[in-house]
Amino acid sequence: MKFTKNIKSILSNYESDSPGVKSNLARILMSGKLAGTGKLIILPVDQGFEHGPARSFAKNEDGYDPHYHFKLAINAGLSAFAAPLGMLEAGADTFAGQIPLIMKVNSSNSLSREKFSPSQAITGSVNEAIRLGCSAIGFTIYPGSDAALDMISDIQDMALEAKSAGLAVVVWSYPRGGDISKEGETAIDIVAYAAHMAALVGAHIIKVKPPTAHIELEEAKKVYLSENIDIDTLSNRIKHVVQSCFQGRRLVVFSGGNSKDKASFLNEIRGLYEGGATGSIIGRNSFQRPYNEALSLLSEVTDIYRGR
Repeated sequence: MKFTKNIKSILSNYESDSPGVKSNLARILMSGKLAGTGKLIILPVDQGFEHGPARSFAKNEDGYDPHYHFKLAINAGLSAFAAPLGMLEAGADTFAGQIPLIMKVNSSNSLSREKFSPSQAITGSVNEAIRLGCSAIGFTIYPGSDAALDMISDIQDMALEAKSAGLAVVVWSYPRGGDISKEGETAIDIVAYAAHMAALVGAHIIKVKPPTAHIELEEAKKVYLSENIDIDTLSNRIKHVVQSCFQGRRLVVFSGGNSKDKASFLNEIRGLYEGGATGSIIGRNSFQRPYNEALSLLSEVTDIYRGR
């Protein structure tokens, strides 16, 4: 495949990485309908772990079948499909080589009693990711959690192993726990901080939630005011988060979150695009819709990221 200028420029930002890592990053960046644009749309299906099967798939019962999600990601022309070990194993042979895979190697669940120190169990490995032909591993950290330092240590160890094996590293950075309020989990200062942490631990692709204009920390609020940091619109907030990831030298994708009505969802996607987001990682807002409706929605999202 011949790289576009966009892809060459993006890969040049990863100065320490091996040809193997860059090849797998390129595989993701050169797949699907957005191939070569430098933009990404990823389908993540780890919600069964996080929320349980009924909450995740009862709205669209086809979603109980892992093959459904492989087909949706492939036929929608997405950049990659991210899921835990078991779901990838359930379709690895049937769909081998048809779309880049990201193995989510740690997971939590809503049955846990942890509140101030939320954490995740290791549920996959670099060896299993290689065995299944994955291009990357995905790992969640919870900045703010009392367990955050252990999680950061874990991702450092696993990222070293992944990069040594030629795999890219995707970090889900979701602030929660400790003294962070519910509103603070998506506050602009906290989301930007979480994204920066993900960059600092060596992530190639960073996943965070779209930030609100709320500022959680008083010390941060002083700086936002004194330096006149514009956070009034979603696009300006996205621009600030991207800036926090080494001035845009790292790929930053934003989660779709809970299911929304189509108009609200697409309006949010436009704000992400206008702010310079690399793209979106869209789960429930796609697979909880009927198949044809999901394909149509993802097509519209793709058009937005193409600048149409």
